[in-house]
Amino acid sequence: MTSTSRRAIVALALAATLGLAGCAPAAQGDGAEPTPTAGGTLTYGRLASANDLDLHTQITANNAFAIDKIFESLVSFDEHGKIIDWLAKNHEISADGLTYTFTLRDGLKYSDGTDVKAADVKFSLDRNLAKEGPLALTAPISEIATDDAAGTVVITLSEAYTPFLSELTSFSAGVVPKDFGGKTEEAFFKAPVGTGPFAIGEWDPAGDLNLVKNEHYWQDGKPLLDGLDYVFVADDNQLLQRLNAGQIDAIEQVPAANAESVEKGDATQLLKSDSWAIEQIFFNTQKPEFADVHVRRAVAQALDLPGITQATTFGTARAASSLIPPAIEYSAADAFDAEPVLSHDVDAAKQELAKSAFKDGFEATMLIPSGNSARAQIAQVVQESLAKIGIDVQIESIDLASFRERFKAFDYDFMINSGQSDAPDPNGLVTFQADPEGFSNSFWTHYTNPEVTKLMHAGRTTADGPEREQIYTDIQRILASDVPYIPVYYSPNLHGTTAKVHGLESLPNGSVRFQDAWVEAK
Repeated sequence: MTSTSRRAIVALALAATLGLAGCAPAAQGDGAEPTPTAGGTLTYGRLASANDLDLHTQITANNAFAIDKIFESLVSFDEHGKIIDWLAKNHEISADGLTYTFTLRDGLKYSDGTDVKAADVKFSLDRNLAKEGPLALTAPISEIATDDAAGTVVITLSEAYTPFLSELTSFSAGVVPKDFGGKTEEAFFKAPVGTGPFAIGEWDPAGDLNLVKNEHYWQDGKPLLDGLDYVFVADDNQLLQRLNAGQIDAIEQVPAANAESVEKGDATQLLKSDSWAIEQIFFNTQKPEFADVHVRRAVAQALDLPGITQATTFGTARAASSLIPPAIEYSAADAFDAEPVLSHDVDAAKQELAKSAFKDGFEATMLIPSGNSARAQIAQVVQESLAKIGIDVQIESIDLASFRERFKAFDYDFMINSGQSDAPDPNGLVTFQADPEGFSNSFWTHYTNPEVTKLMHAGRTTADGPEREQIYTDIQRILASDVPYIPVYYSPNLHGTTAKVHGLESLPNGSVRFQDAWVEAK
């Protein structure tokens, strides 16, 4: 395995600790729960269209949560973040932690009816490694051996690697046919074939995506739906209006300000659950002002995070105090709430700024994506708060596609964005946000700290337990002091549906499973 692929991002997080507040089935005349019915199409409103379905090159939610409906991995996780067998009916790990043996389920087929073979798994994982994409496997894999007759895949590591099973739950570890079933890569990903509950129907990369039932899905009788339509609506308020009007069946994201009205509405339901996402303020440390740690610390102390959280999420979220959310193992959130690394203190913020090379203040532009009302509100509060310590903030709001292009090109001063885990282990978020040589260059902040890098590598090879917990606590403390980014709040999943929608499963990575979903006749 190359050193570059070792540096690629791994996904993160562990079990969501709070219970799932799901939608109760709508009551019918006699008070009994309605009987699930098969058929029909569910329309699902989203803020961004799916424009690329290559599982080994994508990372953003607009693509990831379409890809995971088409491709599936050997193992996955449930709504609480617990790792479960998926395409593999079972797996075994050797006592030394070096050998992982997976046995495929019997009779697995792709959506075109062809058989899934163990060799397909090797092809898929080898391509994952070769692409060195944003969610490439980082485990030290030395060999992948397969036996098509026995349906087994044996993966050998050169050294123990604690997050490996978690890595394999990512959508990027999904299985595709060997050699793309005889097609070119380009042709295959225009109409991909996978084992997921749905297959591609019609697709406009700049607009809507129509998914159709996989008639060969391995879960008997599923999916219940004949179709799943992803409808692109660029504004969260417009999404909500269309949900309330019954023009669409469900929406991916309910604005926090409207969560209560959706929950209490006669014709709507709120699906709320814990998540692995954190709303954050990110600094471009290539900018002289934000390269100065005293400036970053001053900004952190000038912001009242609990106040911002309450004002912008209406009590739906928890103010953040550490990088790793409380829904993830080894989070320091509770400890840092009790003893903050940096507290809200305007006088202390002014003193901190006075230690910097910019003691007289400066101008900076905060970049945010348009169509997101919560981020617009946060930006306004930041603007007002930093004015008190002499920092003049201008707000630049641009469309989501341009926003992504800009920050990935380091063409920004500071911005509001979210960090998101894709699979269960604390290593992933740390790798994505603190590895200067990784895919995202510390989430496009250009932050580097040799001590954090050292601890990050130690966390990957240390077995779960108190020693590993201390490693991640130390990492979180250093990041909270260096402030390459400010975790603002831990974002819950807030999905909205009409009262006629049932069976959605909200996952902590922000995705939704639809194989059990059904819609009452309209």
